[in-house]
Amino acid sequence: MRAWSAAALLSASALCWGQIEMAQGTVFSDDNRNGRLDSGEAGIAGVRVSNGQNIVTTDRQGRYRLPVDQDDIIFVIKPRGWQSPLNRQNLPQFYYIHKPAGSPPGLRFPGVNPTGPLPAAVNFPMHKSVEPDNFYALFFGDTQSRNVEEVDYLMRDIIEPLIGSQEAKGAKFGVTLGDIVFDDLSVLGPHNEAIALLGLPWHNVIGNHDINFDVDTDELSDETFERIYGPNYYSFEYGPVHFVALDNVHYTRNAEGRGGYVGRFGEAQLEWLKRDLKMIPADQLVVLLMHIPLDGTQDKEEIFKLINERPYALSVSAHTHFQEHRFLESENLKEPHHHVVNVTTCGSWWSGRPDERGVPHSTMRDGAPNGYSIFSFDGREYSIQFRAAGAPASYQMNIYAPDVLKPGEDLKVYANIFGGSEKSKVEIRIGENSPWVEMNKVLEPDPEYVKLRERDKDLARPYRALPGIINSPHLWSLTAPTAGLRGVVPVHVRTTDMFGQVSISTRAVRFVE
Repeated sequence: MRAWSAAALLSASALCWGQIEMAQGTVFSDDNRNGRLDSGEAGIAGVRVSNGQNIVTTDRQGRYRLPVDQDDIIFVIKPRGWQSPLNRQNLPQFYYIHKPAGSPPGLRFPGVNPTGPLPAAVNFPMHKSVEPDNFYALFFGDTQSRNVEEVDYLMRDIIEPLIGSQEAKGAKFGVTLGDIVFDDLSVLGPHNEAIALLGLPWHNVIGNHDINFDVDTDELSDETFERIYGPNYYSFEYGPVHFVALDNVHYTRNAEGRGGYVGRFGEAQLEWLKRDLKMIPADQLVVLLMHIPLDGTQDKEEIFKLINERPYALSVSAHTHFQEHRFLESENLKEPHHHVVNVTTCGSWWSGRPDERGVPHSTMRDGAPNGYSIFSFDGREYSIQFRAAGAPASYQMNIYAPDVLKPGEDLKVYANIFGGSEKSKVEIRIGENSPWVEMNKVLEPDPEYVKLRERDKDLARPYRALPGIINSPHLWSLTAPTAGLRGVVPVHVRTTDMFGQVSISTRAVRFVE
């Protein structure tokens, strides 16, 4: 989506040249859901509409006017209590692309076809939606399939176990936090068909593997994304929460002419975000969605300035292929900002030894399994639950301890708490009668991941070895004496996370002479 400059927005001469036109239309209640504004269907007042830079509000008849140039997207900022129509892949149809000449020719992956002259009216249908204060949504990080075969991994490992489950039936929508696919943008179609099986409205964030690498500028790098998903940044409301999908993948070319990227929002997008948030009450929960972690983005301080006066702000990314809660500090923040690096759905890029279904285990570099998150919202409050692919909700940790010890040998236990953070409390109890003792958070590699990587290093195609080892950001350890212990002894680990959610798991150790 082309960024508007302030000069272009204000220039009367540009209007005279004919390069900027005025789009107008009505946001209306589509009572018969046929997508057309019919006689008797009322406009919806007070709905925000944007061209990616300006934001206007519909009048009492639901009407709006916005300037557009030759490469723009007009979109509705979905208000609470209303829903945009969905296409057959459950993608919200909340936008109109105005690109009279279409995307540049010769792209490897198709962009937008020529849209022709601006219609006399660009109308947006919506229908009423009951949206409670208390709800939850599914968050996927880096689904990132290289090909259709890996889309099948996604279906077997994530989607099929979710179909018909209470988690999917109760969720109000889903989000993929970028790297929807892995460079081959022809896979986006099969991917969307797979996600659509969940039956949920699905929102998408652009990632560094979702862009066109055969273009010259950042403005053209999202041509295929635009064709399928619409604007590369936008916002919407559900219930009492304001969600903002942002694009912090800035396309670049190096000296050799090869395409790459850096983490950056850019001036135009930040200016739009400033205008967007100005229309949101300071005490409303705002959730910023992006692909690259906020602290890995060059102009993050500008974001910090925008949310500094907002006591209820959360940001979520993916990209790193490990799960982490970060509490970011800055001179532009009064309080540390909670940023979630979400678990990746493809784990370690669909790598590792396959299971009996032929699906790689794809354990992430932090030792956690691949999976997704459930974000629950209640007014201005939120909580997050980790979900491992195809596993019960109770699977929240791995406990590592020796299978066998001699009586009197010290027992060293590691606990990898998948959704843990520096605010988690992790305790251990050895046997049934001993007290709970707090474990120590350590910055070390997950010991089982080290073994898995060594085991899987020589895998033959189409399977791949696991990626490099990192220190897990959610690992705890304790070495305890075992005097007097005999036979099989249960080792219990209990964690209480920053939201007060408690999980307990048990590992058995056998003491033999």
